[in-house]
Amino acid sequence: MTTAVRLSSTGLVVDAENSLHDLPRFFDSMLRGVGQVMLQNNSYAGLLFLIGIFYNSPLFGFAVLLGTIVSTATAMLLGVDRALVRAGLFGFNGALVAIALLYFLQPDALTWGCVIFAAACSTIVMAAMLTLLDVWKVPALTAPFVFTSLCFFLATARFGRLQSTHLLPTAGLPKAVAIEGVVTTSTMIEGLFNGIAQVFFQGSVITGILFAVGLIISSRMACATALAGSLTGLLVAWGMGAAEPAIRSGAFGFNSVLVAIAFGSVFFVRDKVSIVYALLATIATAFVFAAVSAALEPLGIPALTLPFVLVTWLFLFASPVFPRLRLVSAID
Repeated sequence: MTTAVRLSSTGLVVDAENSLHDLPRFFDSMLRGVGQVMLQNNSYAGLLFLIGIFYNSPLFGFAVLLGTIVSTATAMLLGVDRALVRAGLFGFNGALVAIALLYFLQPDALTWGCVIFAAACSTIVMAAMLTLLDVWKVPALTAPFVFTSLCFFLATARFGRLQSTHLLPTAGLPKAVAIEGVVTTSTMIEGLFNGIAQVFFQGSVITGILFAVGLIISSRMACATALAGSLTGLLVAWGMGAAEPAIRSGAFGFNSVLVAIAFGSVFFVRDKVSIVYALLATIATAFVFAAVSAALEPLGIPALTLPFVLVTWLFLFASPVFPRLRLVSAID
């Protein structure tokens, strides 16, 4: 007799099609949505990511849960293809939108209402971008999160009841940064794991380690490329004279982490050519992060994962011209 709900290598498998099994199916989809923030269709990884976030901040952990639930439920309500929902593809942008709004805006009742609304809207933006980008077979990535969040941050200039935190950049013309502080072994170690943790806006070495464990459970290659991406972003920032506190915090690492995972373990068949391509993209991401941060500073808004989106799109658009690069499969 076949068990209706069982464990697989990536999470729950729910064979039955009745209302009694809708809850475990939804729970698994929600965890996969959290995992998809780092391109992992794996509910065990999503669970470890959640544990890592709750360890550092129960507030942010609850925000991720709420955002993922709302965006996933919105997709189900609107009849999105069940396979896309089950893979968590309509959950991860909602998770990031929720945590970003609670990170950059004061966590009052109005902001929580905006979190629910924005998470639902991220599903609409995701659907629109899937339609638009399907022509080029390029994934939407975290672009829905970026566009939705930036809209709310810009709106604070016109809505007096949306109060930003001190974490939003101060609007003004960008100024040259002087080399500040001495990079030590401690800086390198903390920056390495903070670079992974900052994917979810978390500044905690322990959280970064828990994220790395989640990646190992899903894919050892994903974990290796994430660590390599964080280290690459850190080294580029150090070599180019970024301030030591920024290096230690992982600010230059998290976008490089996502790019490294994308090109090193997801999109291309691994060989010497794809490894070089991934390295070029990962190094470029640190420069793009610095450039985008400076470009957005006059508006007083953060770069978020926009550098990851721009670099990944650019390198994917370029890839058909390079016949030695082989896609793993069609990109959703």
